[in-house]
Amino acid sequence: MTAVRSTLPDEARRVSCEALQDTLVDLLGLSLIGKQAHWNIVGPRFRSVHLQLDELVVTARNFADTVAERSAALGVPPDGRPETVAKAFTLPAPKEGWVRDADAVQVMVDALQDAVTRLRERIDTTEKADPVTQDLLIAVTAELEKQRWMFVAENVPAES
Repeated sequence: MTAVRSTLPDEARRVSCEALQDTLVDLLGLSLIGKQAHWNIVGPRFRSVHLQLDELVVTARNFADTVAERSAALGVPPDGRPETVAKAFTLPAPKEGWVRDADAVQVMVDALQDAVTRLRERIDTTEKADPVTQDLLIAVTAELEKQRWMFVAENVPAES
Protein backbone atom coordinates (compact mmCIF):
# COMPACT_ATOMS: atom_id res chain seq x y z
CA MET A 1 0.00 0.00 0.00
CA THR A 2 1.25 3.47 -0.85
CA ALA A 3 -0.63 6.13 1.07
CA VAL A 4 1.60 8.92 -0.19
CA ARG A 5 2.78 9.33 -3.77
CA SER A 6 6.28 10.67 -4.22
CA THR A 7 7.25 13.36 -6.66
CA LEU A 8 10.42 11.36 -7.36
CA PRO A 9 10.81 8.63 -9.96
CA ASP A 10 10.77 5.13 -8.42
CA GLU A 11 14.54 4.54 -8.57
CA ALA A 12 15.37 7.96 -7.10
CA ARG A 13 12.83 7.32 -4.33
CA ARG A 14 14.35 3.92 -3.61
CA VAL A 15 17.88 5.36 -3.36
CA SER A 16 16.77 8.28 -1.20
CA CYS A 17 14.59 6.28 1.15
CA GLU A 18 17.26 3.61 1.63
CA ALA A 19 19.70 6.35 2.65
CA LEU A 20 17.07 7.88 4.92
CA GLN A 21 16.21 4.55 6.58
CA ASP A 22 19.87 3.74 7.23
CA THR A 23 20.35 7.23 8.66
CA LEU A 24 17.25 6.82 10.84
CA VAL A 25 18.67 3.63 12.35
CA ASP A 26 22.02 5.32 13.03
CA LEU A 27 20.35 8.33 14.66
CA LEU A 28 18.01 6.27 16.84
CA GLY A 29 20.94 4.07 17.82
CA LEU A 30 23.08 7.11 18.66
CA SER A 31 20.31 8.42 20.89
CA LEU A 32 20.13 5.07 22.70
CA ILE A 33 23.87 4.64 23.23
CA GLY A 34 24.10 8.29 24.25
CA LYS A 35 21.51 7.70 26.96
CA GLN A 36 23.17 4.43 28.02
CA ALA A 37 26.47 6.24 28.53
CA HIS A 38 24.66 9.19 30.14
CA TRP A 39 23.08 6.97 32.80
CA ASN A 40 26.22 5.02 33.58
CA ILE A 41 29.07 7.52 33.34
CA VAL A 42 31.45 7.92 36.27
CA GLY A 43 34.66 9.85 36.72
CA PRO A 44 36.04 13.32 37.35
CA ARG A 45 34.45 14.78 34.20
CA PHE A 46 31.07 13.26 34.98
CA ARG A 47 29.06 16.47 34.79
CA SER A 48 30.47 17.92 31.58
CA VAL A 49 30.29 14.63 29.69
CA HIS A 50 26.87 13.83 31.17
CA LEU A 51 25.52 17.13 29.81
CA GLN A 52 27.25 16.70 26.44
CA LEU A 53 25.66 13.25 26.07
CA ASP A 54 22.23 14.80 26.66
CA GLU A 55 22.92 17.35 23.93
CA LEU A 56 23.86 14.58 21.52
CA VAL A 57 20.71 12.62 22.38
CA VAL A 58 18.47 15.63 21.73
CA THR A 59 20.25 16.29 18.43
CA ALA A 60 19.96 12.67 17.30
CA ARG A 61 16.29 12.43 18.26
CA ASN A 62 15.39 15.68 16.52
CA PHE A 63 17.17 14.70 13.33
CA ALA A 64 15.65 11.20 13.51
CA ASP A 65 12.21 12.81 13.40
CA THR A 66 13.17 15.01 10.44
CA VAL A 67 14.71 12.08 8.54
CA ALA A 68 11.67 9.88 9.19
CA GLU A 69 9.30 12.60 8.04
CA ARG A 70 11.31 13.05 4.83
CA SER A 71 10.93 9.35 4.09
CA ALA A 72 7.19 9.53 4.74
CA ALA A 73 6.93 12.57 2.47
CA LEU A 74 8.54 10.48 -0.28
CA GLY A 75 5.93 7.77 0.18
CA VAL A 76 8.03 5.22 2.08
CA PRO A 77 7.06 4.52 5.70
CA PRO A 78 10.06 4.94 8.02
CA ASP A 79 10.85 2.03 10.32
CA GLY A 80 12.06 3.01 13.78
CA ARG A 81 10.73 -0.05 15.59
CA PRO A 82 13.06 -1.37 18.32
CA GLU A 83 13.56 -4.69 16.54
CA THR A 84 14.55 -2.88 13.33
CA VAL A 85 17.07 -0.69 15.13
CA ALA A 86 18.45 -3.64 17.12
CA LYS A 87 18.87 -5.72 13.97
CA ALA A 88 20.46 -3.02 11.81
CA PHE A 89 22.48 -0.89 14.27
CA THR A 90 26.23 -1.53 14.06
CA LEU A 91 27.90 1.60 15.46
CA PRO A 92 30.21 1.24 18.49
CA ALA A 93 28.41 1.29 21.84
CA PRO A 94 29.41 1.52 25.51
CA LYS A 95 29.95 -1.65 27.47
CA GLU A 96 27.44 -2.82 30.05
CA GLY A 97 27.62 -1.27 33.50
CA TRP A 98 29.51 1.78 34.74
CA VAL A 99 31.55 3.56 32.10
CA ARG A 100 34.56 5.76 32.88
CA ASP A 101 34.20 9.27 31.52
CA ALA A 102 37.15 8.92 29.12
CA ASP A 103 35.80 5.60 27.82
CA ALA A 104 32.33 7.09 27.27
CA VAL A 105 33.84 9.97 25.35
CA GLN A 106 35.94 7.63 23.19
CA VAL A 107 33.02 5.37 22.30
CA MET A 108 30.98 8.42 21.29
CA VAL A 109 33.86 9.74 19.18
CA ASP A 110 34.11 6.35 17.46
CA ALA A 111 30.34 6.03 16.95
CA LEU A 112 30.06 9.55 15.58
CA GLN A 113 33.04 9.00 13.29
CA ASP A 114 31.44 5.88 11.84
CA ALA A 115 28.06 7.62 11.50
CA VAL A 116 29.63 10.56 9.68
CA THR A 117 31.55 8.25 7.35
CA ARG A 118 28.31 6.48 6.44
CA LEU A 119 26.48 9.76 6.01
CA ARG A 120 29.11 11.02 3.59
CA GLU A 121 28.58 7.88 1.49
CA ARG A 122 24.83 8.52 1.53
CA ILE A 123 25.41 12.14 0.54
CA ASP A 124 27.24 10.90 -2.55
CA THR A 125 24.54 8.33 -3.30
CA THR A 126 21.68 10.83 -3.12
CA GLU A 127 23.39 13.61 -5.09
CA LYS A 128 21.61 12.89 -8.37
CA ALA A 129 18.67 10.91 -6.99
CA ASP A 130 17.32 13.60 -4.69
CA PRO A 131 19.15 16.83 -3.85
CA VAL A 132 16.57 17.63 -1.15
CA THR A 133 17.39 14.43 0.73
CA GLN A 134 21.07 15.07 0.09
CA ASP A 135 20.71 18.52 1.65
CA LEU A 136 19.11 17.00 4.75
CA LEU A 137 21.92 14.44 5.04
CA ILE A 138 24.47 17.25 4.72
CA ALA A 139 22.80 19.09 7.62
CA VAL A 140 22.81 15.93 9.76
CA THR A 141 26.47 15.35 8.93
CA ALA A 142 27.45 18.91 9.86
CA GLU A 143 25.78 18.60 13.25
CA LEU A 144 27.21 15.15 14.00
CA GLU A 145 30.68 16.41 13.05
CA LYS A 146 30.18 19.26 15.51
CA GLN A 147 29.15 16.78 18.20
CA ARG A 148 32.19 14.60 17.41
CA TRP A 149 34.48 17.63 17.70
CA MET A 150 33.05 18.45 21.13
CA PHE A 151 33.66 14.89 22.36
CA VAL A 152 37.18 14.85 20.87
CA ALA A 153 37.93 18.08 22.74
CA GLU A 154 36.88 16.32 25.98
CA ASN A 155 39.70 13.79 25.58
CA VAL A 156 42.55 16.09 24.58
CA PRO A 157 45.24 15.74 27.27
CA ALA A 158 46.31 18.91 29.04
CA GLU A 159 49.74 20.16 28.03
CA SER A 160 52.37 19.96 30.73
